[in-house]
Amino acid sequence: MSTTEFDSPALGAFPRLNIATLGHMFIAGFFATIAFDLWGQMISPALGFANLSPHGLARSLLSTLGLPSGDFAGYFVHFYLVGLIGYPIGWLFIFAPVWSRIMGQRGWFLPSALYGFGLWIFAIGGITAIAGLPFFLGFTGIAWVALVGHVLYGIVLVAVLRLIARS
Repeated sequence: MSTTEFDSPALGAFPRLNIATLGHMFIAGFFATIAFDLWGQMISPALGFANLSPHGLARSLLSTLGLPSGDFAGYFVHFYLVGLIGYPIGWLFIFAPVWSRIMGQRGWFLPSALYGFGLWIFAIGGITAIAGLPFFLGFTGIAWVALVGHVLYGIVLVAVLRLIARS
């Protein structure tokens, strides 16, 4: 795939739905999820802040929906369904095209950080409520660590998509 064919999805044009796009989405989602988990489960606690447990949120949601909610299911939802598929789809097929249409192609850092902020609103504001947990987890330390993690996820996701586009 040439740079021009894939350059636009990272910057905001609606991408082609093909195997290459799915592969790029999985690779970028993998690195973004690793960055999120590295921050939330290693760096943040080492600095004295909260420890994120995104698989725990996934387990709570699954349980609320009456679905199997063991550890495997929680990790599967967090890493695969959300990190590799859901959030990258949200960027490539929803947020980036809308942002590009409204704001034009003015860089990538700000929209990727705003996308991460939106993910935080969705996950910690919305999914927690559906899962029966306190709204924004009561705005405790875990909510703020999750904010940094989701913004980091958005930035890493788009940075990796851009790196792939240049290769």
